[in-house]
Amino acid sequence: MTPSFANSLDALGGWRAALGERVDAFAKFLAEHDLAQGPANEHLAALRERLGNEKLVVAFVAEFSRGKSELINAIFFADTGRRILPATPGRTTMCPVELGWRGDEPASLMLLPIETRLEGLALGELRAQPRAWRRLDLDVDDAEQLARSLVEVTRTEWVSEAQARALGLWDDAHPDDNPPRDDSGKVEVPAWRHALINYPHPLLRQGLVVLDTPGLNAIGAEPELTLSLLPSAHATVFILGADTGVTKSDLAIWRDHLGAHAPTRFVVLNKIDTLEDPLATVEQVEAQIVSQQRETARTLGIATQRVFPISARKALAARIAGDEMGLNESRLPILEAALGAQLLPQRRQVLEQVVQEGSLQIENLVVRHIGDSRRQLAEQTLELRGLRGKNNAKVRLMIKRVDAETVEFEECTTLLQAMRSVHARMLKDMLVDLSSDRVRDEVAEMQASMGVSILHLGAKKAFVVLCERLRALLASAQRRNGEIREMLGASFARLNAEFGFSLTLGKPLEFERFTSELQLIESNYVQYLGLTLALRLAQPKFMEQFRRMLISKLRVVFENASSELELWNKAVSAQVDSQLRERRKAFKRRRETLEKIQMVAGELEARIDEIETQDQRLLQLQTRSSELAEALREHAFAASLATDASMAMLDIPLFEDAVPVGEDEAAMQRQA
Repeated sequence: MTPSFANSLDALGGWRAALGERVDAFAKFLAEHDLAQGPANEHLAALRERLGNEKLVVAFVAEFSRGKSELINAIFFADTGRRILPATPGRTTMCPVELGWRGDEPASLMLLPIETRLEGLALGELRAQPRAWRRLDLDVDDAEQLARSLVEVTRTEWVSEAQARALGLWDDAHPDDNPPRDDSGKVEVPAWRHALINYPHPLLRQGLVVLDTPGLNAIGAEPELTLSLLPSAHATVFILGADTGVTKSDLAIWRDHLGAHAPTRFVVLNKIDTLEDPLATVEQVEAQIVSQQRETARTLGIATQRVFPISARKALAARIAGDEMGLNESRLPILEAALGAQLLPQRRQVLEQVVQEGSLQIENLVVRHIGDSRRQLAEQTLELRGLRGKNNAKVRLMIKRVDAETVEFEECTTLLQAMRSVHARMLKDMLVDLSSDRVRDEVAEMQASMGVSILHLGAKKAFVVLCERLRALLASAQRRNGEIREMLGASFARLNAEFGFSLTLGKPLEFERFTSELQLIESNYVQYLGLTLALRLAQPKFMEQFRRMLISKLRVVFENASSELELWNKAVSAQVDSQLRERRKAFKRRRETLEKIQMVAGELEARIDEIETQDQRLLQLQTRSSELAEALREHAFAASLATDASMAMLDIPLFEDAVPVGEDEAAMQRQA
């Protein structure tokens, strides 16, 4: 891969690794000094998981014979010295393929049989069922074996028309999109529904995931591709043929599945080598390429700079031969540089925000814990200094006073029990509306509304109503959490005033992220819930698959919201347990100290010195923990600034207004 992209991705991987090391160092420091307790530990674990599992997804989408597999070969497999993914003329990749790396599994090809469509299970559910997949081990050191194994993704089967219809691969309403039939009436369908390639490429090791999506028919037949995988990809590379331009089926893919998210789309005009003509000058060929580039941009309604003419065949051959000049002539490095300029800053900014917020929360928890300990030490020091020169009678009076204060303090348990009971009930009531069962019930109500309409033509309206109800559930949860916050605030104020606690509520939980995720799902689905999908939804098996996949997507949003709420409430209420435990320890230590002073008067000064030493140590620990958290935030922020500066060097528009489709385009469609 071109240095500009590979180096940028290496830098992103190195930055993430460095952040991970700093988080580990922070966690180790807190653990060694017994400062990572309860919520702080949970926040650290969440931060580590997010940094370690963050993926960067790039989808490659094209109709058949556009050179998509050859482009993936040129980017990822040129170091093997040969073609790895099948890239022969005609229909090659027959099923969607995900290319990534999971370090806890060996290099392998996982294949999901096409018959799993009949079970009505969504891809998300089947990913968690290893027995549903066929596994082939890959020898990454043997290019021949690797290539032979990956040919399996092209395998097809011949089934009856009825079977093809049951599998969702035959649509009577759109005969032009149906797969071919042989002389006996059998229909050719893919043998596999989905494929996962676990391959230890350096870029894949760093969290890059490549989604290879074949053809309009394959996209339309799999709801999860249409409504989940493609919309959630961080960028999509849409590949066209430079010799054909935008065909009718290409335009259908763009309009139905890609055009709504144009700012994250890259359009590739592949096979510019086919435009070379021995009877034309270099300038004439270049003018033809530029003309195709402009026409493609106008037809798709995007900026010309987002259309990249390349030759994947030339790029692969040049990389295998080590031909730098040939690689530049292929123009692939320009595309790779553009991908790096847009994708990497987006991922870095997301991770930076995660690190900033997570480290601040952890730091606040640690500072609060140390502050409570220091306050109790200060009370002990003040008390002990007051004992200087006092006789045993005075010490006995102090012991009695400590005992009386202890008994008085324990009276807070009644208030604590009442607060916890009310809190638990309010939290339980709030989480009911965010449960998986509630999501399932809401989707079932939508399905019932759709079933009332003829041929599910009211699908879009029913789905919009569903989203309104789900937004209302999120709003209700936010309101109820506000009520919990008010109740806890009143209880904390009383505990602080009457029993010497130092309880705080902290920053309230924001729900905008969950509402935005729900809005994204809604916009993705509404785009497809037109007449075509409504007719498909009339098929019970397709409807069941659609329902399962929809529930899976919505459940993620609501489970995340539920988890965030539980974490916030646990973090707030955990202060009570921590401070209650520390106060009881403090009373016990005070009494033990006074008893020792009764025995040996000379220990008074030693005990005062010991407490002052403990206070200084706690102050040092607080300073050091804040320094580690601040260094973590500074490292994240500095890397983002460097990335923004590198982006500015490339003239690639990240957002632009769509160009309206005109009469010329309509004529082009008729011609196609």
